[in-house]
Amino acid sequence: MTQPTQRRSRQSEQDDDSQIALSDFQNDVIAGLSQAQKSIPCKYLYDQRGSQLFDAICRTPEYYPTRTEIALLKEHAHQIAQFMGVGAHLVEFGSGSSIKVRILLDAAPHLASYVPVDISHDHLMLAAAAIAKDYPKLKVLPVTADFTQPFTLPDGATRGHKVGFFPGSTIGNFTGAEATAFLQNAAHMLGPGGGLLIGADLKKDPAILNAAYNDKAGVTSSFSLNLLRRINREIGGTFDPARFRHDASYNPETGRMEIFLVSREEQTARVNGHTFAFKAGERIHTENSHKYEIGEFQNMAREAGFSTRKAWVDEKNLFSVHYLEVNPT
Repeated sequence: MTQPTQRRSRQSEQDDDSQIALSDFQNDVIAGLSQAQKSIPCKYLYDQRGSQLFDAICRTPEYYPTRTEIALLKEHAHQIAQFMGVGAHLVEFGSGSSIKVRILLDAAPHLASYVPVDISHDHLMLAAAAIAKDYPKLKVLPVTADFTQPFTLPDGATRGHKVGFFPGSTIGNFTGAEATAFLQNAAHMLGPGGGLLIGADLKKDPAILNAAYNDKAGVTSSFSLNLLRRINREIGGTFDPARFRHDASYNPETGRMEIFLVSREEQTARVNGHTFAFKAGERIHTENSHKYEIGEFQNMAREAGFSTRKAWVDEKNLFSVHYLEVNPT
């Protein structure tokens, strides 16, 4: 069995990285809550509990993106494997529970390595260990990193053909500028001729979108409110999650879902010595999820240095999966 190998091998280095991550979290929360429009970057939704809750969201009947994307990947896995080729390094940005990547691993058994990248270290290592156990011939090289920023690939995956995997329409969480920057960073990391398999949610009936982000079981609400619990636990927050509510709605002018935590009443909360006042109805912006037309997404990819090899769309036109290639320099 090839056990997952961490890029950061020393315990002291892991501790230093954890302290840096905690400091970044604290600084970003304090800065975000100090703005006129209070906001917290959506990447902080994904601690271990947040990642578990997101996996649960993906199983709700209203949340179509996961099951639709999985169906597309299964239907076209053979062609995707052909595009990837033999001996590729597969780099997954934001590996989560690694459910979808198993479809690719089954279809492409001759990969050189699998590099899952995620900001949630504990969740990442559990998922990587499970992959290593189930695919004993595969070299698994997990990297704990914020994939929205440039990061270094592990030594075992720096040479040879590289293919990125970015499922789940996570690209939709970025602004247009951020999405372009991510694609440009990915193109630089993957190199000329490298591939990127990426999911993008499509514009559709707002009723379908609003239901997907406001499931009847309240799982998405729990996911959003977990951010406040994380702030309390990790950086000295005093939020009462019961005094906030989840709010998500589609904005047709911006073509995106806009997600907030809304204060139910006038109140204050503290974070590591900083006090923040909230009016009744005041909102903390936590996430956007942009939706695209096919041509709109492909134009953005082209501007970032990619060409489109193939795009697949389900019969209901809910979701799209694209195989992009980095243009030669």
